[in-house]
Amino acid sequence: MKYDEIVSFFAFSFGGRKGLVVKGFNAYIKRFDAIEKSFIPPKKEWTPPDQALYGVKNLFDVPVKEAEKLRFKAIKYSFKHNYENNSFYRKMCKERDVKPEDIKTEKDFLKIPLLPDKFFKDYPEGKRFAIWLSNIFTGDLPNVFVEKKKPTKDDIINAFNKAGLHIAYSSGTSGRHTFIPRDEKTFNRTRYASAKAVATMGYPNLDFDNVRGYISLYAENINLFVAVMSAIFTDVFKHVDYGFVINREITTDTLDAVMRGRKNLLLKLAALWIDKTRVRRYIKWLVERSNAKHDIALLGAPFFLNHLMGLLEKKGFSFDFGEHSFVMTGGGWKIREDARITTEMFRRKVEKVFGVPESNCLDAYGMVESNGFMTQCPEGHYLHIPYTYFYPIVLDKNGEPVGYGEKGRFAFLDSLATSYPGFIVSGDEVKLLEHCPVCDRPGPVLEPEVTRAKGEEVRGCAEELRRGLSISSGGR
Repeated sequence: MKYDEIVSFFAFSFGGRKGLVVKGFNAYIKRFDAIEKSFIPPKKEWTPPDQALYGVKNLFDVPVKEAEKLRFKAIKYSFKHNYENNSFYRKMCKERDVKPEDIKTEKDFLKIPLLPDKFFKDYPEGKRFAIWLSNIFTGDLPNVFVEKKKPTKDDIINAFNKAGLHIAYSSGTSGRHTFIPRDEKTFNRTRYASAKAVATMGYPNLDFDNVRGYISLYAENINLFVAVMSAIFTDVFKHVDYGFVINREITTDTLDAVMRGRKNLLLKLAALWIDKTRVRRYIKWLVERSNAKHDIALLGAPFFLNHLMGLLEKKGFSFDFGEHSFVMTGGGWKIREDARITTEMFRRKVEKVFGVPESNCLDAYGMVESNGFMTQCPEGHYLHIPYTYFYPIVLDKNGEPVGYGEKGRFAFLDSLATSYPGFIVSGDEVKLLEHCPVCDRPGPVLEPEVTRAKGEEVRGCAEELRRGLSISSGGR
């Protein structure tokens, strides 16, 4: 049964509390939109990308023909917008002899020039970094004032953010960061889209008002993309607890040191202390929630939750949080320098240790360059693509598109990116399927296991955190 067909009242039991009554999926999303209203622009201001995001109730259950119409208008709008308002991208398009009027059908999407993800790492140092950010930004840049004569990257980022932008970054094992400039409109879209993806797949068990969320490590002053996006947890859930909050600014230089192996003794000792503290608080919180018969939602990187579950098993702890609790992960599946854990192995461990059913252990796949968040379905754990605004492409080693079921380099056209060109080739290898083999949601999916292409560095926010703030056994 499709979610939009569910119109009767459902009563759910949450750990002995009074049942929550929800009038179908429509009422559920109406409640979600009320929570997220600060990220939704007035309808009279909607452009085609906004219609493709805010105008649909279920991002993963729109009839294909309807979704294709929304997506075509959204991507054509975004391409035209970036072509007309971004000088470097317009030059690139002219070199490829492509202009907005050439995009007449969805087949023409393949004409749109793609940027390699490495492009967003190719920045100069010093004040020229500010000029580089200005050049890749699409549209009219607000007045940005950098006070210092010899500013660091963080000084420049903070100046841009003070002017009303949202500069977020990620990086890989080289320590070379990826910087993406978002204006307020694009930032609001990505916050809303990511939260809506999780909320949609969490229906009907996810209760925004009663489930207790937990963030084991939270930094208030950081521009790392995963940290910025973790704030959706505090947006959506009424009750969120924190294990360890870092109040001081975490700079790109700090993360550079982390990615180089934490050679600084003080940094290493601080990281060890933070890890021991947050693990102790995490276990204490789990015991308290279990005794109170609360339902919980855990958000985190797989490497840390896997480490935590290993410690719990050694200490003889196990819980039975049940069918209305969730574990939500994102950021990559590398556990140690020499090891990966599959999503299937991880889900089995979650059910064994936390008592959370595998259907409620969901992973999300995204990246700092993208505003599309692929989210696993509870039934088969395939990564569903928000296909009303996001167009996936898989490329072979020669950069040519391949068909469904073939493995290749993941590329995409992201219509929500209107402050930078969101037409990008990633360094990830995926297999794209026309629809989910398990559930009845329409639209394309990725197979659950996403890997880095050969020769590409391990990258992402989780990799930075894994190196800097984990003490998982067997190496860091």
